[in-house]
Parts: sequence; structure tokens; C-alpha cells
Amino acid sequence: MKPNIAFVTGGYSGEAVISYKSAITIENNIDKEKYNVYTINITPRGWFYKEGNDDIAVNKNDFSISTNGSIIKFDAVLIGIHGTPGEDGKLQGYFDLLNLSYTSCDAATSALTFNKRYTVAIAAFAGISVAKSVHLFKRNAALPDEILAQLQLPVFVKPNNGGSSIGISKVMAPEALPAALEKAFREDDQVLVEEFIKGREFTIGVFKTREEIIILPVTEVTSKKDFFDYEAKYTAGMSTEVTPAEIPETILAKLRQNAGNIYELFNCRGIVRMDFIYNEENQTPYLLEINTVPGQSEASIVPQQVKALNWTLKAFYSALIDEALLRKK
Repeated sequence: MKPNIAFVTGGYSGEAVISYKSAITIENNIDKEKYNVYTINITPRGWFYKEGNDDIAVNKNDFSISTNGSIIKFDAVLIGIHGTPGEDGKLQGYFDLLNLSYTSCDAATSALTFNKRYTVAIAAFAGISVAKSVHLFKRNAALPDEILAQLQLPVFVKPNNGGSSIGISKVMAPEALPAALEKAFREDDQVLVEEFIKGREFTIGVFKTREEIIILPVTEVTSKKDFFDYEAKYTAGMSTEVTPAEIPETILAKLRQNAGNIYELFNCRGIVRMDFIYNEENQTPYLLEINTVPGQSEASIVPQQVKALNWTLKAFYSALIDEALLRKK
């Protein structure tokens, strides 16, 4: 009997649009001969399974749906929601209460890594190199002069929670800092101001199967804009992504070792993507952030890395689902 798998998409934030793009890739490649797949759209107005033209409400008491006269309960959940509530631990905590397995990191790791400041703080405590930064709260944010007394320009200003490069700015001059802070605070009530690190940008997918932790081929990202912002990330032709990266074995080994160490340090599960800047002067990779629900759209990096490993996306999604089903047992 085939397992029932809920594939959840949508979300409550501006990143929902990215979730729907990822959903196209996932739905086109998930193995429907191996699993009964039900797409659940989680939105601010409700949680729904679409049956024909009808939206069938999810029973949140046990995360079940009623379709064709039957009650469907799920064996595992494939989480494809970027942003809240799928990437910040909220859904994970809900599924934990229901004793329902899922493909992403657990609630604690998801919540922690969603907060960029806490992520780099823990990484630094463990000896992983990170950029110098200042953590701001909207209720008592520091003045621009106070920030620049602690950091050297240029700096990046970014919402502390969230992803997809929404609300991020690169600040080259002091007079540009107030507008950048205002832009970031529109997306979140916490903001991270981070010193620029000169170097090459790399991103690495890591995931766990039943047998082992697999580090995907490394991608080097070069943006045609001043940095890898939302437009560069999701607009065709605005960035160059080389997979596998054309780098010496010494750099590759450092990046892979860091990625594996970070995956274990944060007790990650499922597919996680980590972003690094490699500073060639001191030959050190600096962790930028950890994405516990990385993009799966046509423009996304993880699918490129999976293909570079000579895997099909169908095999990849099956590996993620099977690992979640194994934990259920």
C-alpha cells in the first residue's frame, strides 16, 4: 500500500510566491507511482486541498482531509513552504504534536536558523568564521552613527528573519544607511547589519538519506548586480551559477568540511542549503546563512546541484520522503 504524503506549499509571508514556484518543480518530479501525493495549500485565509474546482478545508485537529467520501491521514509531510510558517519551526512544532514525520529540520533547528543573528552567533561560538554584525530591534534600534561606530562600510542590511533576499540592501555610504534600515524594518521587526566580506560566493546543499549525509556539488554564484539580491536570485540572466564550482581542491575541501560540520552542529535534517563567502586573502570560508527549506524552482540552485550529482529530482525527493518515513517507524 502506497504511503500518503502531504506536500505543503504556500505560506503566510511574501515568500509564498517562491513556494509556489518551487511547488511546480516538486509536483512535476515527485514519484506518484511510489506515493499518494496530496498538495496542501497553507494560506492566511485557511489550509486547503484542491479537489477539482473545490477547496477542501484541512482538519487541523489531526491534519487530515476528507475526499471522495474517505478521510485521508498522512504518513509523512514534504515541506515546501519558504518563510513562515514552514521554515521557522511553527509547522514543525504542530506536526511534532501530532507525531507526524516531515522532511525538514525539526522545530528547534528551523526556528534557530530562521534567525540570521542567532545562526551566526552559534556558528561563531563553535569556531566557524562569520562576518561582524549588529543585531537591531525595531522597538529600540540603534542610530546609524552608533552602528557605524561598530562596523566598517560597506555593510549589508537585511531582515533578520526570512529569506529569498527580500528587503536586503548593500550600503556603501553613511547617508544611505537610514533608508536601508527602513526598508529592512518593513519586512521584519529585527534587522541584521553585517560587514561586507570581500570574496567569492558559494552555496552548498546538504541532505541526509537513510544511510548517510550527502554534500552536493558546490555552486559558485556571480551576480550581474552589485550583490545577489531578490532580482538576481529569481530573474533569468541576472546571475551566473557554475555547478560544480571551478575551484582548487583546497578551497573545495574547506567548503565541504564546513558544510558537513554545520549540518551536524545544528542537528539538521532533510535538505539544507548554506551560503558562504570565501575570502582568498585569509583563505577562510565565512558562513552567511542557513536555509532549511531551500528553493526548488527552475531558477533555484539545489536542483542544479542534484543534477550535477547525476541524480534525478525524482530520486532526490524520494530520498527525502523515505528518510522521513523511516523516522516515523
